[in-house]
Amino acid sequence: MKKLYVDYLNTFRGLSREVWWLAFITLINRAGTMVIPFLSLYLTKSLDFTLSDVGWIMSCFGVGSVLGSWIGGKLTDVIGYYKVMLFSLIGTGFAFVAMQFVTSFTGFCLGIFGLMLIADAFRPAMFVALSSYSKPENKTRSVTLIRLAINLGFSAGPAVGGLIIASIGYTGLFWVDGITCFLAGVLLLQVLHPKKSKVLDEVKVANPISAYSDKAFWVFLIAMMLFGAVFLQYFSTMPLYYKDVHSLSEQNIGLLLGMNGFVIFLFEMPLIKWLEHSKFTKVGLMLFGGVLTALSFVVLLVTSWTGILIVGMFLMTVGEMIAFPFSNAFAMERAKKGNQGEYMALYTIAFSFAHIFSHNSGMQLVSAIGFDSTWVIVTSVAALSAFFMFLLLRILKNEKAQTI
Repeated sequence: MKKLYVDYLNTFRGLSREVWWLAFITLINRAGTMVIPFLSLYLTKSLDFTLSDVGWIMSCFGVGSVLGSWIGGKLTDVIGYYKVMLFSLIGTGFAFVAMQFVTSFTGFCLGIFGLMLIADAFRPAMFVALSSYSKPENKTRSVTLIRLAINLGFSAGPAVGGLIIASIGYTGLFWVDGITCFLAGVLLLQVLHPKKSKVLDEVKVANPISAYSDKAFWVFLIAMMLFGAVFLQYFSTMPLYYKDVHSLSEQNIGLLLGMNGFVIFLFEMPLIKWLEHSKFTKVGLMLFGGVLTALSFVVLLVTSWTGILIVGMFLMTVGEMIAFPFSNAFAMERAKKGNQGEYMALYTIAFSFAHIFSHNSGMQLVSAIGFDSTWVIVTSVAALSAFFMFLLLRILKNEKAQTI
């Protein structure tokens, strides 16, 4: 048992102080975004919006995320990642507090668009910062540590969020979200100021190529956008499925979503370290993670037993644990060919596009044809993502052959 514990701790060794601080800041920030998993419930139960209305609001969420990621990437290449992260965190804090006072459909569409415009400028800047603070050989584990922070935050967030809703209502979520974003910004200012931070891998490309002309990267982006469309159903249509079909309370929904983050916190780092030393390629591992995520929807069609929800959540969690760290690492590795901010912006935009289409289409499909038929379509989208992963493997093989 002691050896197992020591081996687990060893998976975290070698990461820089800055990466640990960035992970802690991300933990504080993400623990506060507890309103997001409950957003579809808040809009339907508290504001009496229809599923169609919620779908359009979530599309505005995605459009804001796309523009925020693009602007964040551009600003990162111009003014640097530190300023972008700081302004994004502080601005998001004020935006979350303001959102509780918006109750109209048009107002919420505009509000969620503005919120995500500010919030998602953080992501490309954070990835560039992470790359700069990490030694080349530690980048995948550094990404995994950030994901652990994100998922630990999401694990605590929904669980606490369910208690907040039960005790003081949904408006309490907006206050907590805003305050935690602001605190994360203050901590960033104190511990990761450029004068206090040590850059370990500053990449400067003399003649950078444009990410827009990188064929392999575009195929990768399409595959990840489709994967994101599947994965994101767990944060929009799935909570409604839990409540409407299986009659789970908000508190139990929060605990089930929290299970995702808790499993990731315990097992992702050892799993990633083991897979890093395996014979599998990054793209091959992403493909396997996508297959497991697809299976998490297939099992829901097999039985109406409520316990199958735990099985589905576990399959999705393992798929996520494999697919996301290696997709992050692949994008950062590819970004060394050009402007890092541009590459990482496109990577985050792929998921932002998924936000635009997946939430809305999922809501519209559930409203029109029901949950089971929607899960069949979602599985088909996952299969299409797998096809693009196969295509990416062939392109990379040809690239490697041409350089030999």
